[in-house]
Amino acid sequence: MSVHKAISQHVGNQNETITQFISLDEKREYFIEEAVTLCKQGSPFTTDKINEVTKRMNELSKRGKVATLPTRKLVTPDMVKEYVSRLK
Repeated sequence: MSVHKAISQHVGNQNETITQFISLDEKREYFIEEAVTLCKQGSPFTTDKINEVTKRMNELSKRGKVATLPTRKLVTPDMVKEYVSRLK
């Protein structure tokens, strides 16, 4: 394989990983907003969907192929409640 093809393949793989990460980040933010809304209403909520996406994002970050991808913290229900209390 030529050097050009190898570099192109590497960049393509990095681009795919970054695209996946961005998509997951958008899902994570959606699930966070969903939990915040439910918490504000006093309805039951979980952070399961948030953390499922977070774990997938952190797996992408740990692959080491793209050094610029940050890891995200897992979210607890107490964290959501604390955030909502600060909004009041």
